[in-house]
Amino acid sequence: MAGLVWIAIGLLGQALFTARFLVQWLASERAKRSVMPVAFWYFSIGGGLILLAYAIARHDPVFTIGQSLGVVIYARNLWLIRAERRSA
Repeated sequence: MAGLVWIAIGLLGQALFTARFLVQWLASERAKRSVMPVAFWYFSIGGGLILLAYAIARHDPVFTIGQSLGVVIYARNLWLIRAERRSA
């Protein structure tokens, strides 16, 4: 049963991670240019954190390291966006 729960968690994380590409694609299509909406970073960090939890639960060091780095990068991008908005 616990294995199925972690599979469901992993699939949720992957779905959020995939949603970020859909959000970016739709925003770019609307703008008729490449855009990176803030929602992209929120989906990235949400999916990344869930996939990190999944990787840790599965004891997968390669996946854990990869997701850890990604989460740091996504958080930094959100921090930079917030700082830019505050200064504007």
